[in-house]
Amino acid sequence: MARETWGTRLGFILAAVGSAVGLGNIWRFPWMTAENGGSAFLLLYVLIVLGVGVPGLMAAFVIGRRSNRNPVGAFKTLKGSRAWTALGLLCVVTAIALLSFYSVVGGWILRYFVESFTGAYFADPGAHFETISYGLEAFVYQLVILGITAAIVMAGVRRGIEAAAKSMMVGIVLLLVGLTIWASQQPNAAAGYEFFLDFDAEYLSNNFFSVLGAAAGQALFTLSVGGGTMITYASYIDDDRSLPFDASAIASLNLGIGILSGLLLFPLLFSFADGPTTGGAGALFVGIAGAFAQLPVGWLFGAVFFFVVLLAAITSLISMLEIPVSFLVDEFDIDRSVATGSLLGVVVVTGAFNAFSAAVFTLVADQLVDLLLTIGLTGFMFYVAWVLGPDAVEEFRNGAGTIARSIAVPWRYALGTIFPTFLLFTFYSDSLRLLGYTPPTELLVALTLTTAISVIGVIRWSDSKGETAQPATAEPDTESAD
Repeated sequence: MARETWGTRLGFILAAVGSAVGLGNIWRFPWMTAENGGSAFLLLYVLIVLGVGVPGLMAAFVIGRRSNRNPVGAFKTLKGSRAWTALGLLCVVTAIALLSFYSVVGGWILRYFVESFTGAYFADPGAHFETISYGLEAFVYQLVILGITAAIVMAGVRRGIEAAAKSMMVGIVLLLVGLTIWASQQPNAAAGYEFFLDFDAEYLSNNFFSVLGAAAGQALFTLSVGGGTMITYASYIDDDRSLPFDASAIASLNLGIGILSGLLLFPLLFSFADGPTTGGAGALFVGIAGAFAQLPVGWLFGAVFFFVVLLAAITSLISMLEIPVSFLVDEFDIDRSVATGSLLGVVVVTGAFNAFSAAVFTLVADQLVDLLLTIGLTGFMFYVAWVLGPDAVEEFRNGAGTIARSIAVPWRYALGTIFPTFLLFTFYSDSLRLLGYTPPTELLVALTLTTAISVIGVIRWSDSKGETAQPATAEPDTESAD
């Protein structure tokens, strides 16, 4: 069957931004910021998005557009050992893990949107969230949000994903701007701005590695890079698009909406809640819901706010589901509707574990996903730099302007050395802390450098062995047969 493409460049950018923005910026970003020192976290987050996220986005775009395939098909058809296909399969697994917990949060948002009209959460937001966050009712709302997502993905790239992204993203931005202006007028907005924007060097110095890991994970989460989404979306774009421009536009819009969300949420948390760290993963549903409960016509503000967040959740869920759907469509020639329905059944099962267990949800949402995204992007970078190599540079330059074309070679070598080394450092730091061990910096550096050098060495050795194993091209027979 013919493979679909994006109808317009704007459609691709808005779909990619919709994937990136989602709950990562409106739900997870304030939560992570509050738990990691406010402005200290914000500074590292901005630096990682621009310094690592944008080059990483371009790596994913190169893989996707070069192959015109899903993550598994991309690594199967492009250069290099077939062992790289495992990295594509990791993307599919990561997407299902993301869908499994993300749809639970989407269900919470849908419920709060509905309950805004009745004021069900106004009396005691904390107790209400504790009551509804896990269990059968949470699972039912999860099923509804998954059904909406599946219906859009079934409609296809242009009629489903692109059309939904264009309408939803415009609505998200306009409503966010309006709500942010309103939040700036609240009684303790200045304290919220100070927490969010006034740099705290002492906190960062005392908690550098924990903040660094959280900021790196959040950057990869919000940019949807490392999990295969951007490989999949880039596989639908044409060769005349500038990948550096698109990556920069997506990262900038994502960063802007994340900061806008902070400017909305922290003034409300300081004005109407017990502080920015109240609620953890439920901060959005406890602190913000409490703010609406204290306002005249709070139900209206609550409904508008949770409608914005609902749109953001759906745009992200669409991108996550598209990864395994494109895998089944591309690799097994399965009809899109059948593929979507089958995967919906899988996610219902895996998602149920998150909907019924707070411990499983916290493990997946707060730790496992960050590690999967980090190791995924690290693999993308090594692959693009050392396996695709000159082909990656060529793909980078296709459709790019003069300035962008000039940085293609430096981008390739930074992608193969500096950026993945940084990601490996955060991966080891977070993994060991998850196991209850806080290693000395020297050990982390040694482990990181040893891994990076070893991986590059193995890739180069494997590449040289592959070239040696290729049979020599036979010279044409110039002698006439008698």
